[in-house]
Amino acid sequence: MGAPGRQGLYDPRNEHDACGVGFVANIKGRKSHEVVTAGLEILINLDHRGAVGADPLVGDGAGILIQIPEGRATAAAGLARRAGEQ
Repeated sequence: MGAPGRQGLYDPRNEHDACGVGFVANIKGRKSHEVVTAGLEILINLDHRGAVGADPLVGDGAGILIQIPEGRATAAAGLARRAGEQ
């Protein structure tokens, strides 16, 4: 996936190596699989930059933060919602 052309607040001239940090978002706040895929691509790319812990058995804190609807999360965890909650 290459850098897109200049649009909105994005300008490809500002692309350069970073120090193990990545951020992806849809500026309009739209949820999409494309944003998640781009975030996962950043995690893959961070590996070659040394953004991993020295001990392979311990987490290094790298990850992806996504929004999950509460109902889906509680159902997946096997939890029931409290009475009166939507």
